[in-house]
Amino acid sequence: QSNYEERTLTTPGFFEDYVKCPDPKRVEDFDWPDPTKYMNAADCKAAVTSVPQDYAIMGVLWSAHFQDALAAFGMEKALVAMLKNPKMFQAVIDRITDFYLTANDIFLKATEGLLDCVLIGNDFGGQKGLMVSPRLIQKFVLTGTKMLIDQAKEFNVKVIHHSCGSIHPLIPDLIKVGADAIHPIQALAADMDAQTLKRDFGDQTSFCGGVDAQFLLVMGQPTEVSTKVRELKKIFPTGLIFSPSHEAIMPDTKPETIEAMFSAIKS
Repeated sequence: QSNYEERTLTTPGFFEDYVKCPDPKRVEDFDWPDPTKYMNAADCKAAVTSVPQDYAIMGVLWSAHFQDALAAFGMEKALVAMLKNPKMFQAVIDRITDFYLTANDIFLKATEGLLDCVLIGNDFGGQKGLMVSPRLIQKFVLTGTKMLIDQAKEFNVKVIHHSCGSIHPLIPDLIKVGADAIHPIQALAADMDAQTLKRDFGDQTSFCGGVDAQFLLVMGQPTEVSTKVRELKKIFPTGLIFSPSHEAIMPDTKPETIEAMFSAIKS
């Protein structure tokens, strides 16, 4: 439509000039987007009712307040701001959190009683460990995460929290703020193998993923995929939603390994 406007905070460097600004109140000078202008409750409900109703239905709220804050400053300058100008970084991430709370309120009210779970998330991990220390995540991020989770649970839905990478040290915090499941098990990331996660957290939360999308589904043989699925079934007799170890089947995945994965899950 000609009157449709699209803006994003994920364009790198939105707040680049704010990194050294001493006054967090300057954040309010920015023309923040208002989700009430762009979200239509009827469209939200229609999107949910249009999908098959004989499966669990998940609403992808995403709500990546940390990732958006990193993008708003630019990654490098955001990391500097967390240490050199923490009040400014906090002001920006709080304002982004407010945006998502408002947007999610519209969606959750429109779809009340229709959803089984929602997905929210931020990417905290790389292949070998967290991108920043647990202390910084606890300081800047988890309060907003808890607000988003608490809001969703007011509508009687389960909350799945996404983060790629090696996030083992952060999982206790995600459980503490209310995550019902952790997505995904990125199988080849450090300390994210299924046995370790089941041992350390299997009685506290559930998991999604575990079928390696970095190598196995791309380069492996169907028989190897079937073997891995059977192994995961033994490790997780309950508490696992089977899926690739990313939020989707990646473009370079072979059709025959996808078929092998689903066949082994159903068998």
